[in-house]
Amino acid sequence: MIRELESKDIEKVMDIWKEATIKAHDFIPKEYWVENYNIVKNDYIPLSKTFVYVEEDIKGFVSILNDEFIGAVFVHVSSQGEGIGTALMEFVKTRYDKLSLSVYKNNKKSVGFYKKSNFVLEKEEIDDDTKEVELLMTWKK
Repeated sequence: MIRELESKDIEKVMDIWKEATIKAHDFIPKEYWVENYNIVKNDYIPLSKTFVYVEEDIKGFVSILNDEFIGAVFVHVSSQGEGIGTALMEFVKTRYDKLSLSVYKNNKKSVGFYKKSNFVLEKEEIDDDTKEVELLMTWKK
């Protein structure tokens, strides 16, 4: 089941974010993500519309900023490869006519996932904080 985030879900969502983001971005020092934990928890999540995938417990989530930008799609590391990310992506595609996101070029697994989800590359740019190449990708109905 996919539903909207409730306040009781924040800690679980942040646990998933921390573990999965460190795994997905092993080319960026772990400390960068640890330092940004509170910004994500206190700034980004409250500003976004977040949906959680639940099977007894929360297994993943997707956050949408400004009714268009996917700020996060993360699945618990023990549940990756089970179709949860695809289910979350298909869910938000039924609710929005256009979606965009940024993904690090070196995060090849996620880049492939977004291409499979029919996102197309719009441009490449350097992320000021990490100095890594980011891809801006979009999807339209």
